[in-house]
Amino acid sequence: MAQKKNQDQQVFYVGLCMAGAVSAGAYTAGVMDYLLEALTKWEQHRDEAGVPTHKVQIPVMGGASAGGMTSIMAASALNNPITPIDKPTADILAEHPENKLYHSWVDLIQADMFSKMLDPSDIKKDGKVISALNSDFINDIAKRVVSADAKTWQPLPPYIKPGIKLFTTLTNLEGYAYNVPFKASSPDRTKYNMRIHNDYACFELTEKEIKGPNNGWMPLDLKNKINIDVAADAAMATGAFPVGLQSRLLKRDAGYVNNNPWLKDYLTKTPVGDGAYQTLNVDGGMINNEPFDKVRSVLDDLTGQSSEDYNNFNKFVSTVLMIEPFPTQPPKAISLSRELSNVIGLTLSSMISQMRSKPVNIKDAMDVNCAGQYLITPSRRVDMPGGKSTDLTGELAIACGALSGFSGFLNKEFRVHDYFLGRHNCKIFLRDYFTVPAKTLDTNPIFKDGYANADKDRFKSHFDDSYQIIPVFEEEIKFPDIKFSSGTNWPTLKEKDIDRFEGPLKSRVQAIILNVGDFNWLTKGLLWIGAKAVLNRMISDKVIGAIKAELKKWKLLP
Repeated sequence: MAQKKNQDQQVFYVGLCMAGAVSAGAYTAGVMDYLLEALTKWEQHRDEAGVPTHKVQIPVMGGASAGGMTSIMAASALNNPITPIDKPTADILAEHPENKLYHSWVDLIQADMFSKMLDPSDIKKDGKVISALNSDFINDIAKRVVSADAKTWQPLPPYIKPGIKLFTTLTNLEGYAYNVPFKASSPDRTKYNMRIHNDYACFELTEKEIKGPNNGWMPLDLKNKINIDVAADAAMATGAFPVGLQSRLLKRDAGYVNNNPWLKDYLTKTPVGDGAYQTLNVDGGMINNEPFDKVRSVLDDLTGQSSEDYNNFNKFVSTVLMIEPFPTQPPKAISLSRELSNVIGLTLSSMISQMRSKPVNIKDAMDVNCAGQYLITPSRRVDMPGGKSTDLTGELAIACGALSGFSGFLNKEFRVHDYFLGRHNCKIFLRDYFTVPAKTLDTNPIFKDGYANADKDRFKSHFDDSYQIIPVFEEEIKFPDIKFSSGTNWPTLKEKDIDRFEGPLKSRVQAIILNVGDFNWLTKGLLWIGAKAVLNRMISDKVIGAIKAELKKWKLLP
């Protein structure tokens, strides 16, 4: 039976998947801020006449890179008061420590993050180069991510399922060895050895003691500070953008690794050794940037629903909601040139694309009527000359989308814009698109009961003949009237704002050149002269030029 594990037929489960985003995590944070606010408002209005009465619970949150970090961050905010930030104050650069999502993604540790990321102090400490950019600041943010105030502790809100599952994807550089046995003429050649590098840090939010491997879900008790260091390390590891940001070590008990729901089939015959198990990791998004298949597997285990059921609005009891700041684009025809520069680039992009492909039922996943998956992506309206307007969608709609997601570190105004765009998009999404068709109110038991005495017209989509899964109580939805330093509601920089990074960039380049290898004093002296005279100027000029060109493409530099 599809619903045999769903004990309360009035509960509809929403699993959250948050894709990788680098600095565009500010957009994801804005979406999450309004989503939690909307669910809270519904609880406050639930007993009023005309309000839908079905229940929605979130049993799982997971993601890659910035999405994985935001999953843990959001979970750590559930038991403490969090003040929604609906519009900026008069000082749009003011900090908001009262909201962990805003404080961690928009405020970061200072407004100008790029100067901090060019600071060579991380190299000068021990003479080792561990990343192209200084990413020490992430340590401070990770501590903030898992911090919780026991003095203002409150019960989990009713829209969160007790024991909510949390996970981040990881790219494990050593990987897990496994083998496939073959019959062969040589006894020592009977096994075909392989490795997998897609890894996962899985947690269960709890205040109770959990003994044993718990099916691979590590207990995360924020109030009593159990496994908070592991969660902080996992948050940093999933966001360790290769080369650009430093790789991260993650130590877990082997029992949780061997029993991990998505690893145990590989490790049945070749488990990792007992005790603490440590891995070296880079960005989880490199292999699995949109782990919606893993969110779906948690929902399926919870509800017992089959693919036929979650594809059917009349029967579905759960769905995946994916927050994707960088929605993928249709593939373009490649150049068939055999020049090495072309082939190298295509080879790398092919490897990443293949690694990210999902082992899901393609027929089900591609069903345009699939009820089991929803997607929220950036969208904004741009006023054009002559009173016309156009809609921008996807990465071009966000200010943090340039430079492969790193542009948000150049200017806090970019992060402010994307946070409020995330909130705005979430409002419209919940009102008009996170809905069920009208006939579902007669056929699906959850929504039939929930809407039985509801004022249907009040909670009807403005887009089509469908009805809201999460009721929205906003009378009017408008993007905040933000005036950035550009004088418009779209933040931009001036060329001098980029030119000022030339000096710090040269210092960073020189520190990397002098310390990237183990050189003797003579070689270091020659490198220092060369770097001073030629190399760091060539590299910095090229980097500054590339930054300007990319910002112009995104209309962030007039």
